[in-house]
Amino acid sequence: MMQDSGAFALLFVATIKAIDLVHFMVHNIVVKRVNIHDAKTNLSRYLAELTPGETLVVCNRNQPVAELRSLRKKGVRKPRIGAARGEFVVPDSFFEPLPDEIIKAFSGK
Repeated sequence: MMQDSGAFALLFVATIKAIDLVHFMVHNIVVKRVNIHDAKTNLSRYLAELTPGETLVVCNRNQPVAELRSLRKKGVRKPRIGAARGEFVVPDSFFEPLPDEIIKAFSGK
């Protein structure tokens, strides 16, 4: 019975070390890390480079202090030209020249 608990303890310790290794690899290799000064200088560039689900860790003297994640959706659809065709009518008066009082109002007179 004593050997079983010893084997369990070794297995438990090995599992904890494996989890620590995964945690170490994720936070030190996979995740982008930048110091505060670099983040302040290049924040817009770093945010533009983030992909959905990716994390940017901001560090103070190589100690993590904050995480930034992208909230962008998967993709932004471009509007389709002609999607509203037939839903409204442009009157012919739209193409006529503007009245003089409106033109004067735009020019500040």
